[in-house]
Amino acid sequence: MDSLYLAWRYIVFNRIKTLTLITCITLICFLPLALKTLLSVSEQQLLARAAATELLVGAKGNPLDLAMNSLYFSNEQPDLITMQASERVYNSSLALPIPLYVRFQAREHPIVGTSVDYFDFRGLTLASGRHFAMLGECVIGADVAKKLNLNIGDKLLSSPKTLFDLGGIYPLQMTVTGVLKKSHSADDNAVFVDLKTTWVIEGLGHGHQDVEKITDKQSILSNKEKLVTASAKIKQYAEITTKNLESFHFHGDPSVYPISAVIAAPIDAKSATILMGRYLGKKERQQIIRPQSVIQELLNNIFQIKDFIDAIIWIVSGAMILALLLVFNLSFRLRQKEIDAIFHFGCNRLTIFQLMASEILIITLFSGILCGLGLLLLQQYQTVIFNFLFIK
Repeated sequence: MDSLYLAWRYIVFNRIKTLTLITCITLICFLPLALKTLLSVSEQQLLARAAATELLVGAKGNPLDLAMNSLYFSNEQPDLITMQASERVYNSSLALPIPLYVRFQAREHPIVGTSVDYFDFRGLTLASGRHFAMLGECVIGADVAKKLNLNIGDKLLSSPKTLFDLGGIYPLQMTVTGVLKKSHSADDNAVFVDLKTTWVIEGLGHGHQDVEKITDKQSILSNKEKLVTASAKIKQYAEITTKNLESFHFHGDPSVYPISAVIAAPIDAKSATILMGRYLGKKERQQIIRPQSVIQELLNNIFQIKDFIDAIIWIVSGAMILALLLVFNLSFRLRQKEIDAIFHFGCNRLTIFQLMASEILIITLFSGILCGLGLLLLQQYQTVIFNFLFIK
């Protein structure tokens, strides 16, 4: 106890040196363990969402882009397919199709065009409000509501793809009808709308003012009996309300309207196998993938890099340990007069060794406590950290 007390008094007196040693030892222990924990959490999170999505249909191309865009709403843009792909899955009677159109954003949050079946498929429940029921309505994730401070009835404007949109596509002001409970997934960071709403943002559907009720003469080119000719000045609505909803219409065949992917929820394993076999033709322009296999392949590549990083960390940690031993050794050499004085006071070499060992023990103990607290905090907020690092 005497040795511990003397060691403690010495450590308290030399605060700066002690804090430096504690910081170095803590980092040596914490960094490899933290990296291992984060990679383990990342693997679990990525695989869990991929495993819950058994099949995914999209255009032929990079399956990783398709999986990342459809599962995590990333910025990777796979080639588009049409609604015929969803109808094809439905007509097969082998799986439930859930179309997705992930292309646009609202204040840096992805807009996900889909159907209400998506919420049941992902097990998402509402914290407040209701699901979207008409054009221009949206349901937002928990993180979107928190970051943008949005509540039921508030407005959210879609972001234009470019600063100057020569195609005449106007940002759409959407009404928030529901807020989802936090699911600790990519859904927390998304804005969900009906597919037709994304097509309105695309410019495939729009609404006009009632030309027969326009009083601005510059907006009317001619008005002959029942034939009214409007000018380019006529307003195209940037917000869909109950008053102008009936004026909205779409041009062309909706079956060829674009979507980015189709989640196919098969009835059983046999149905999944049969459905996959129908996309193996040489002239097939679509692909069907198992997201779990795609994400697992990605993780295998990541873990190859992780092994290399681990080796570097352990080498650096070993060098830091040697440096710390050198620091302790130099410290003891600089304190040689102090040690000689203790020896002349009648303390034997064992007592001196106990004093030095007590100092190292106390410093190591504090480092271990800090490292443990850091790992506990990391485990407590591991999902939040994963979302911050990997899900934007």
